[in-house]
Amino acid sequence: MTSPASLRFGYGTNGFTNHRLGDVLAVLADLGYDGVALTLDHGHLDPTADDLPRRVTAVARDLARHGLDVTVETGAPYLLDPWGKHHPTLMTEGAERRIDLLRRAVRIAADLGSPTVHLCSGPAPDEGLPERDAWKRLAAGVETVLETAGKYGVSLAFEPEPYMFVDTVERCLELAEMVGGHELFGITLDIGHAHCVEERTVLECVRLAAPRLLNVQIEDMRRGVHQHLELGTGEIDFPPVLAALRDLDHRGLVSVEIQGGSLDAPEVARRSLDFLRAATA
Repeated sequence: MTSPASLRFGYGTNGFTNHRLGDVLAVLADLGYDGVALTLDHGHLDPTADDLPRRVTAVARDLARHGLDVTVETGAPYLLDPWGKHHPTLMTEGAERRIDLLRRAVRIAADLGSPTVHLCSGPAPDEGLPERDAWKRLAAGVETVLETAGKYGVSLAFEPEPYMFVDTVERCLELAEMVGGHELFGITLDIGHAHCVEERTVLECVRLAAPRLLNVQIEDMRRGVHQHLELGTGEIDFPPVLAALRDLDHRGLVSVEIQGGSLDAPEVARRSLDFLRAATA
């Protein structure tokens, strides 16, 4: 029996918003990261740019030059609506704009060699829509994007987010059932989010998500407070969590997500990788 592979660590570009994307990739490679969680946003590979093919080609070249793996993320909060955070969603008016973004993200992922596209539900509709109808709209939107994902061989890695419509692993698995258990529908598990809102322990969440686990995001957090903290400054006991992921032979990236660290991004990234390496030793 072979031993589990070592975990591969990435860092989210939403923690480097003051850097050019090319510089982000160079810094992360120099620090020793294995990959990058690339959030499509105005400053970093805008998916609506007129010269998108040229930009994607340049990013693909930089990723290859630095030897970095990548996963594509679509969690930029104001990319589609400057007033509404994470709007429109797949459940609200304007859902076709969210579908278009996700389809673009799938095509970008294929061109960059990313096996997955991250997505989340966004907030619950506030228009008095019954929950069962919100589920139906969400599932229908995901199924539409899965059609594109199937053409390109890219998986959708759905993330439960605190205080969003889909906020727990259990609800994410419910959505998986609604889309027929599609083989390209998986889960992005955020360790801090699990500690923040789940009734289960983080280790229980890891085990529950395991059959569909594609990506992991990681940061520290306090119970009931959705604030991404540097590793070791919150309440989470990381060595058992990392050991559980390794025992599961998790092959996707484990990506640090500390959006508030942009003003000191290189050092936050350095400290984060040092912490993760020590916690897995």
